[in-house]
Amino acid sequence: MSTFSYMKHFAKDKYIASITPTSEFGVRRVCGKIDFGRADVVVEYGPGTGVFTKHLLEKMGSDSRLILIERNPDFSRMLGKRFRDRRVAIRNDCASNVLEVLTACGMQAADCILSGIPFSFLPDETRVKILRKSHAALREGGKFLAYQTFYQAKTHLKEPLESVFRSVRVDYEMLNIPPMRIYEAVK
Repeated sequence: MSTFSYMKHFAKDKYIASITPTSEFGVRRVCGKIDFGRADVVVEYGPGTGVFTKHLLEKMGSDSRLILIERNPDFSRMLGKRFRDRRVAIRNDCASNVLEVLTACGMQAADCILSGIPFSFLPDETRVKILRKSHAALREGGKFLAYQTFYQAKTHLKEPLESVFRSVRVDYEMLNIPPMRIYEAVK
């Protein structure tokens, strides 16, 4: 999907956080926090055009499962056409339904949840609901990785994450448009 097409969706869909897909630098920085030797079940919230999805599939094992939860129906259809891989399950749904999606895919828990959804655009109640459901969906020691634009207040996600997860670290990737802040929370 072209940047122009991505920008058209950005203009009409309040759940798209950026005008362009994440850069290769950003993708590598975020995915570098995943132990692919132990990540049998990965859930991706808001995969958009699939830049993370492509990288994840390259790194994941042949018996791993990647569950994509995409709210935008156009992006969901595009992902279905682009990723015809038996390891991938695509659901046009919301992140707050992650437990139901896991069950529908025959999974009990995820090893890692990767999130590109714009938490700063969400009401506090929705933000906390998604974080709690994500925590419940992860196995013990599992990771929740969220990437957000750098310009949002550091506390908008860090404090809610700290109220749910036992460990939260923050990292940055400046070689992205816009630069991004990466949250790594461990159950």
